[in-house]
Amino acid sequence: MLSKKDLLKKHVKDVKLRKGMTVRQLVDAQRSIGGFSAQHMIGGIDILKEMLDDKDSFNFLSFPADIVSTGLRGMIADSVRYFDAIITTGGTLDHDLAKAYGGKYSIGTFEVDDAKLKKLDIYRLGNIFIGSDQYGLAVEKYFTEIMTDLYNSPDYKGEYSASELAWEFGKRIKDESSILRQAYLHNVRIYNPGILDGAFGTQLTLFSQDHKFKLNLIKDELALSNISFDNKTTGALMLGGGISKHHVIWWNQFKGGLDYAVYVTTASQYDGSLSGARLTEAVSWGKVKEKAHYTTIDGDMTIILPIMFSYLELF
Repeated sequence: MLSKKDLLKKHVKDVKLRKGMTVRQLVDAQRSIGGFSAQHMIGGIDILKEMLDDKDSFNFLSFPADIVSTGLRGMIADSVRYFDAIITTGGTLDHDLAKAYGGKYSIGTFEVDDAKLKKLDIYRLGNIFIGSDQYGLAVEKYFTEIMTDLYNSPDYKGEYSASELAWEFGKRIKDESSILRQAYLHNVRIYNPGILDGAFGTQLTLFSQDHKFKLNLIKDELALSNISFDNKTTGALMLGGGISKHHVIWWNQFKGGLDYAVYVTTASQYDGSLSGARLTEAVSWGKVKEKAHYTTIDGDMTIILPIMFSYLELF
């Protein structure tokens, strides 16, 4: 047990801002600020650096689809090369395809008359406004174009896992800011256990009605199982919760848990939700190792992620 002297040895210091400070200088100054979530963010930066520097670690990046509707899409696409696998949700394919096809998303507001937006054919995703023609039709047209090309190719197999489909789409997408495209270029598999939950999944369902096509969801689960058993050391940067976060920690429990884990969330733990659950709870399930380097950062990933990535100079 730590002594009183040990517990009080690190003192809070006032941060002095100065003109022209870099992100690195500001974050380093915050190491002594004693500020609440700032300390968790700094801890997360240090763990993420250690994780990425560990050449023996198989590293996951997980995130839900909503952030792909923001400008973080390009940042995530650029960061793909630093990870070994991605786990995300169905809507990621929707937004990535829509934007790759030229869809324009707009900065909006949370405080708005949604009934009026409905009359104007505008969808609202938080404070992002999306014209209906920039999303549904764009996804449908680009999906049909790519899926038809795949179907008519001599290599068409008839049965695909979600990650295999993501790879085939990434192969054909022309937009270099696409997450699917960058994952294909860097040979990073995108696992999408909820692939049917969204516009892409609906188009896939319709396509299967008059084409020879089967979706094999079990194949990716077996692949994730193999990753768990084949890698002694694993790490994860998890942005937001839900199925993408849980799929990371679920499969890692079979190897005794993650060795590195950074989780960014705005959810509360007091409703018992997976999204709100801190990584300490995952320790009780064996999904994160007791002696793992891990932290939960309470904050909006659209604020936290640019700071973390900029500090680490990933780009």
